[in-house]
Amino acid sequence: MNSKNRSFTDYIVLSVKGFCMGASDVVPGVSGGTMAFILGIYEELIDAIKSFDLKGLQFLVTLKFRPLLDRISWQFLLTVGIGILAAIFSLSKLLSWLLQNRPIFIWSFFLGLILASVLSVSRRVEAWRILTWLCLVGGTLGSYFLVGLVPVATPNDYWFLFLCGAVAICAMILPGISGSYILVLLGKYQYVLDAVNYRDFLVLGLVAAGACVGIIAFSRILGWLLKNYHDLMVATLTGLMIGSLRKVWPWKETLESVVDSHGQMVPLVQSNILPGQWNVEVLAAISLMVAGLLAVLFLDRLGNRIK
Repeated sequence: MNSKNRSFTDYIVLSVKGFCMGASDVVPGVSGGTMAFILGIYEELIDAIKSFDLKGLQFLVTLKFRPLLDRISWQFLLTVGIGILAAIFSLSKLLSWLLQNRPIFIWSFFLGLILASVLSVSRRVEAWRILTWLCLVGGTLGSYFLVGLVPVATPNDYWFLFLCGAVAICAMILPGISGSYILVLLGKYQYVLDAVNYRDFLVLGLVAAGACVGIIAFSRILGWLLKNYHDLMVATLTGLMIGSLRKVWPWKETLESVVDSHGQMVPLVQSNILPGQWNVEVLAAISLMVAGLLAVLFLDRLGNRIK
């Protein structure tokens, strides 16, 4: 939809969609890109990001704001961005508390989200061929083994925080693994979440700077891949989500642990297990899993109706 044709109500709805994207990227579950796909704004999102090119950067550096605003889809980006930031700053403390105090419940909800996202995203493949299935298997195996290889501790140097922002933002616009899940793999999820909670603007600024560079560069690569190798790309992304289920399985047994810089025990090696017995906690976890699955399927159905 062209920005000129949008009403005030349309922008309210668009900001709510941005909030859903932000909420998805705060948690290591569904990516913001998946949510944009489900809600029917994915293609417009990629085009809007691509509208900020080298010419737009030149206008920005030379403070030529009028031609800059005429060149980029600023109304769309601003509205979605406000919704994303509102979700990040309003949900970060709650999610941090849940991850520390109710991990089984929140990981169960994440598991339901990812399972439904696999169904939702895989339906975007127009024709399943041998090469498409190979991309699915390759993405699954790559993600499955990757989550077991990433170290717990990574440096807090400025260059690494910049790199984390650049890599994580790429996941945000992919209908696959979420940006926060990438931060989990890079060992910086809790670190960045604490920076949001305690308003550490130096850390947030470095991550944001990396995100700006990453999203401008990667949106062009992604747009080209989706245009020329759509089915192969979507199949690979679906595989990445399937492999990531190893990470979000709620019931785990800690085999090795270390003490972090704050004096807290951090799991180093964990194995997935089945719950020891059926009790209220297990039933609540399964209910949350189903709730997450139904939530994404509902949004997918709603997005199809809107389209």
